[in-house]
Amino acid sequence: MKTLVKTFTAAALIAVSTFAMAAEGPGAKATKANVNLSTADFALEHYVAVTTEGESAGVEQLFAEDFNQKIQATNVQSNSRSAVVKLLKKQKGEKLNCTVSTDILEESADYMVAKVTLKFENFTKTDLVTLERVANDWKVSKSINSYK
Repeated sequence: MKTLVKTFTAAALIAVSTFAMAAEGPGAKATKANVNLSTADFALEHYVAVTTEGESAGVEQLFAEDFNQKIQATNVQSNSRSAVVKLLKKQKGEKLNCTVSTDILEESADYMVAKVTLKFENFTKTDLVTLERVANDWKVSKSINSYK
């Protein structure tokens, strides 16, 4: 009788774990996959995808540990890395209805400053983004937003 109970328990555990893995789906772990940030251009392209297209893969990987964001509006606001990452994760899959253009303002072997312009119907958001090389990857270390 003990052997029968153990067999049914083991079968139930296997079934439950199989159903749990199937519920996650084949792409569930893809959001935790590493993103190629080996060049400043790749990092900038991924930053634009994360902020405008709702891309969620590699969000934590994209931002430097000391990242901060400043928003120049009527009241100047400052956001920490954790607050920005949390917000971007909430916006997963949401695409902004705007036209995006990027301009490289300054670039060196370990540093880049880019201007990302988002043109919406009634206003324009300008984002000055600073990227820097950290080990073998490029990270976004600062973002300053203004609106017109």
